[in-house]
Amino acid sequence: MANNPNKSVRRIINASRFSWQGLRAAYKHEEAFRQEFFLLLISVPLALWLGDNALEIGLMVSSIILVLIVEILNSAIEAVVDRFGGEMHELSGRAKDMGSAAVSLALLYALVCWISVLLM
Repeated sequence: MANNPNKSVRRIINASRFSWQGLRAAYKHEEAFRQEFFLLLISVPLALWLGDNALEIGLMVSSIILVLIVEILNSAIEAVVDRFGGEMHELSGRAKDMGSAAVSLALLYALVCWISVLLM
């Protein structure tokens, strides 16, 4: 049986709507996401100005976008952990700490990318 193209289009529309809702929720509820989004707004014009070619610009901008992606995943982990109870649990703390570590590594990666492009 062939796939129904109308069903595929509907799935894409729904997925896009859910993604937009997720971005709006991250911006509304997560201070760190707002700060990193502001960093993106500053870094895109800077990358366009400072980058010598498309590869450098792409590396600088995508490194900041990666920070936003990891921040959203970290916030999702925190929301799920918080949803399932307020009591302290070693695994809950570990999950939150690991999400935070992922954001820190993404920020370090972005810093390394920017320094490499600007100093090389």
